[in-house]
Amino acid sequence: MAIMRWEPFREIESMQQQMNQLFDRMMSSTDGNRQVSGMSFIPAAEIHETENEVKLQMEVPGVDVKDLDIKVSEDAVAITGERKSQINNEDKGMRRSEFRYGRFQRIIPLPAPIQNDKVQADFQNGVLCLTMPKSEAHKNKVVSISLPGQNQQQKIPNGQSQSDQMPQGISPEMSDTMPQSVPQGQMSPSSGNNN
Repeated sequence: MAIMRWEPFREIESMQQQMNQLFDRMMSSTDGNRQVSGMSFIPAAEIHETENEVKLQMEVPGVDVKDLDIKVSEDAVAITGERKSQINNEDKGMRRSEFRYGRFQRIIPLPAPIQNDKVQADFQNGVLCLTMPKSEAHKNKVVSISLPGQNQQQKIPNGQSQSDQMPQGISPEMSDTMPQSVPQGQMSPSSGNNN
């Protein structure tokens, strides 16, 4: 019996060649152009949110405006379109194309509810821009949140609660050890007269 020397890298090389052949078969179309089956053009999108509106920009170069369909709900945008090849199929001069063609659909969830009846659309230089005003009920509002134990606030003479006058980080319990403020023009009992 002959002893053969095992070379692990040769096995890995063989496996890599088999994988490359598999991907080449999968990615080649009938006319010899490399194209991933089932994959079409997928446009990139960008969302920018401000206090009053949400802006969506989508790159759709080579897509005619009549081939775009835009639907907007209060919480999502659906954009459907088609990028068509400008080259005639009978033209045999092209050897390679890295462009992606075909139909696409993007459904993009929005970061905040919008007023979908007031959306403005613009299409320039292959970039679709949607400006969507936020719903009035969901614009950024400042809301005071109370924690458990903050409901028992003592009232002070001018009508404000004690916690309203405390500096941030000072609890009402700590106020007993703090000096009380005195209205301007009056002297505090502890200051006394130095005359």
